[in-house]
Amino acid sequence: MKKAQIGDIIEFKEGLQGVVEKVNENSVIVNLTHMENFNELELDEKTVINHKNYKIIQSSTKA
Repeated sequence: MKKAQIGDIIEFKEGLQGVVEKVNENSVIVNLTHMENFNELELDEKTVINHKNYKIIQSSTKA
């Protein structure tokens, strides 16, 4: 399984998206303000997602 890197955009929990701000051993810290409808969803600005629970939808690097 490929781990996300800082700056990657990931998707999790039925379509929520965020930008990875920090990569930990078992999880990533994600900024959710990337989403256009962030204010409507009344979510916290940041959340922690286990590496098993997301997919990378846009990489920050050109590999």
